Amino acid sequence: MRIDTTAGPADVEWDKPAGATFLLLLTHGSGGGVDAKDLLAVRDCAVGLGGAVARVTQPYRVAGKRAPGSATTQDAAWLEIVTALRKKVRGVPLIQGGRSNGARVACRTALEAKTEGVVALSFPLHPPGKPEKTRRDELLAARPTDVLVINGARDPFGIPDPSDAAEVKVIPNQPHSFRSGFDLITEAVEPWLRRWSTPAN
Repeated sequence: MRIDTTAGPADVEWDKPAGATFLLLLTHGSGGGVDAKDLLAVRDCAVGLGGAVARVTQPYRVAGKRAPGSATTQDAAWLEIVTALRKKVRGVPLIQGGRSNGARVACRTALEAKTEGVVALSFPLHPPGKPEKTRRDELLAARPTDVLVINGARDPFGIPDPSDAAEVKVIPNQPHSFRSGFDLITEAVEPWLRRWSTPAN
């Protein structure tokens, strides 16, 4: 599926079971794609709980760029994507998330998107070796929306403080791009998503 935005087209890969009880939007890191193994682990968990999942390749990646450019432009395009996808799965809670830069987008736009939760994989708290250039404000921008942060213990981009999110799960021995521990990611995500897996009465 392709969605036209003011920043260019975005591509969407769907997993949409009949009678979905929630809609989860996931997106990639700066130079990555929607087939990252941690994103797929979250996708599989959500689908298993009856959720519809849209994995979104943002316009800058569709255009072949590795860096997202202006956060203002990126966020505006993301919100256009959210509006389009909500029309495809109506009347259910929206959760959004992503890895690295995608986690930043999900947090920055959480309130305007009216999402009920955010899954932040490898949230990049600061550039490597530059803890003074913190992005904590982007994580806090999602409040009061619940944010589940899942970072590797060896992530050079840092690990958010547990007090800054609903939950911070640290995967042992993993860097910024997870190489293993996907079962632990599933274990963290499953009970968190389960709250939306039962249809509202």
